[in-house]
Amino acid sequence: MVKLLLALAFVAAAGLFGGGLAVGLMLSAPSRAIVGAPSADLNAETVAFQSGSGATIRGWFVAGRPGGGAVVLMHGVRGNRSPMVPRARLLRDAGYSVLLFDLQAYGESTGSRITFGHREGRDAVAAVDFLRRRMPGEKVAAIGVSLGGASALLAPGALAVDALVLEGVYPDIDAATANRITVALGPWLGPLASRPLARVLAWVTSPLLGITPAELRPIDRMADVRAPLLMLIGALDTYTTVAETTAMFERAPEPRSLWVVEGAGHVDLQAHAPEPYRLRVLGFLSARLR
Repeated sequence: MVKLLLALAFVAAAGLFGGGLAVGLMLSAPSRAIVGAPSADLNAETVAFQSGSGATIRGWFVAGRPGGGAVVLMHGVRGNRSPMVPRARLLRDAGYSVLLFDLQAYGESTGSRITFGHREGRDAVAAVDFLRRRMPGEKVAAIGVSLGGASALLAPGALAVDALVLEGVYPDIDAATANRITVALGPWLGPLASRPLARVLAWVTSPLLGITPAELRPIDRMADVRAPLLMLIGALDTYTTVAETTAMFERAPEPRSLWVVEGAGHVDLQAHAPEPYRLRVLGFLSARLR
């Protein structure tokens, strides 16, 4: 009986390890896509620059009005610069210069693995540096959606921007993983299994990526933010909850503001509430960049 129990325990452990490794490989696999040329109405220039992540970053630059300020747009997980085009149009129409780009291992940028904000934080630094070289004298803001926001926070040192907008950013990788497991497994099994499964996944994938869970805690970087901050979260978001976002927000120094978007989940908040988004975000940027 003891041998049987040991054998079953070994099989279960091997299954968890193998399953965790398979999921880790899938989640961190590069998300390649041919983005192609920008739409003619965007009037964008295709650009490329090097990042401290080791990747060649590819994106689009849209020139705005001199003295109007400049904004870096950073996309979410499993995305690329394309979903950020509506924000780029909104900002361009308001006179801002805009840089939208593919994070490392996404879209047309190079990179071997998605690292959930770790290497991508260096891409955020490189993008801001690119804009400052391209637009000397202009004030620069960053808008980061989900992974893009985590990348802004996990950048080496505080990201050197004059304003920061964070949308649906996870507080730490364990919570982000557990929340998604809970959604996948449902309200009965999810709350019981999510945390243990998240820890197994972190334990298995950490050597694969060379990153510990302690290095993927954007919440620990909130106190380092040196720019005026606007945080956005969907009221119905189950991937990053209002409570988690509030806990992050409370760690940030002033000036700061929080907008809970009614009726929204973990979705594109501009698409969900276009006019309130326009008023809130453009009002915030105008006060800080002009």
